[in-house]
Amino acid sequence: MLKKIRISLAILFFSILTLLFLDFTGTIHVWFGWIAKIQLFPAVLAVNIGIIILLVLITLFLGRAYCSVICPLGILQDIIARIGKIRKKLPYSFSKPKSWLRYGVLSLFILSIILGISILYGMLDPYSAYGRIANTLFLPIWQKGNNILANFAERSDSYAFYHADILPKSMPTFIVAIATFIIVALLAFMNGRTYCNTICPVGTVLGFLSRFSFFKIRFDTHKCNKCGLCEKNCKAASINSSEFNIDYSRCVVCMNCIDKCHRGAIGYRIRRKHSNKSVEQASSLTKIEEATLINNETIDKGRKGFLIATLLLAGSVLKSQIVPKTFEMKVDGGFANIKEKKMPKRQIAITPAGSESDGNIKKHCTGCQLCISVCPNKILRPSNSLDSFMQPFISYENGWCRPECVKCSEVCPTGAIKRISKEEKSSIQIGHAVFVRERCIPIVDLQECGNCERKCPTNAIMMVPSVPNDANSLKIPALNENLCIGCGACEFLCPARPYSAIFVEGHKKHKFI
Repeated sequence: MLKKIRISLAILFFSILTLLFLDFTGTIHVWFGWIAKIQLFPAVLAVNIGIIILLVLITLFLGRAYCSVICPLGILQDIIARIGKIRKKLPYSFSKPKSWLRYGVLSLFILSIILGISILYGMLDPYSAYGRIANTLFLPIWQKGNNILANFAERSDSYAFYHADILPKSMPTFIVAIATFIIVALLAFMNGRTYCNTICPVGTVLGFLSRFSFFKIRFDTHKCNKCGLCEKNCKAASINSSEFNIDYSRCVVCMNCIDKCHRGAIGYRIRRKHSNKSVEQASSLTKIEEATLINNETIDKGRKGFLIATLLLAGSVLKSQIVPKTFEMKVDGGFANIKEKKMPKRQIAITPAGSESDGNIKKHCTGCQLCISVCPNKILRPSNSLDSFMQPFISYENGWCRPECVKCSEVCPTGAIKRISKEEKSSIQIGHAVFVRERCIPIVDLQECGNCERKCPTNAIMMVPSVPNDANSLKIPALNENLCIGCGACEFLCPARPYSAIFVEGHKKHKFI
């Protein structure tokens, strides 16, 4: 019964959190956005004391339930471990904890937080690692499925679905996501919770606390016949059945051992004063040695099948990243060639409204890419710069930042993008527009334009004669930096190619106008 409750909760949390990254409409965030904010490390960065205390109390009361119910990367490992267990039929076995590795990674993790090395602690945080996997690998497949349904809906004159643009990710982003997925998946497939219990710093911290938990998995030595079923089904490799010993720092309270024991010799019980070692010393049971037969052919087939599935997933995602470029229109109405717009070289990257400053987002962002998933205009991208690797920045080749949109500030779980209202968004200056006269259509092609003035939401642009003393000359834009909020409407809608005649330069520290 306990295992069924745990699995049901895990499926619920995992499904909703995954949908938060896949729902490009942003609808589900209204109801379930809080699930991203109860992840441990994001709560620490956001200094969300209430959530931190709640998770600590859960661990001190129930053990590492967080790892097997709330953490998405932990549940992903369970799913893959279950697949591996079915295919290869290989029992798990107790292994000694690699404390030097666990606490070494934790020390490195803490040091990176102190020194502000976001690339390091962002890579190690389990929630953010799963977020990158979901955004980079799962989202394009989800969008492609949505587009297939949209095609069928159009034929039936239905608007239940609409086409979503599948934008290719940068190669560094794709490499990091696929490498993380392969490493975690292979370790889980072969040995269960290896990544969780040897590398994950959050698991190490919770493992230390779980030693003192009120409820623990415990042996009843009078009922146990040392059959070893509990040990063979412990994906955390934390049970030594021959010595009645359980490593509570690695036990994730998955309840597999309880479910498999036919004698009721192991259960989830209140902590007792004596330790497992005293139970072992009091017991007069003799040690039973068992030989486990492993079908090598079954193992090889299982591993090959899993590797093939992983490669197919990677190939499908890679195809979705490349194919959209192949089918883009190259001509406008069959006459004029369309040149792809290029990103201008900005001295300072543009960060979302609510991030307050370049320094704040670098300090708090773990690169989970949840804000990138929900951005309706697809202007947020993960950075390739080492000092802000995987953190979001704004680029206006595919759209512009609408003053009424505050979705990224609503979903950020770490405080890297603080929540702002629509009214505040309209007055936050994230950058300012810069005009490049020699690229402007009236100067280059001697044609009237004025797109930038017509679309500017803050009236920061007015058209003036290109020749100061000739009122009849073609008009060019004049910018009022004090009114510009850096939304990028002018840059996106400028018809000049490949570089816009107006582009936005970012501000290190955002201003209010």
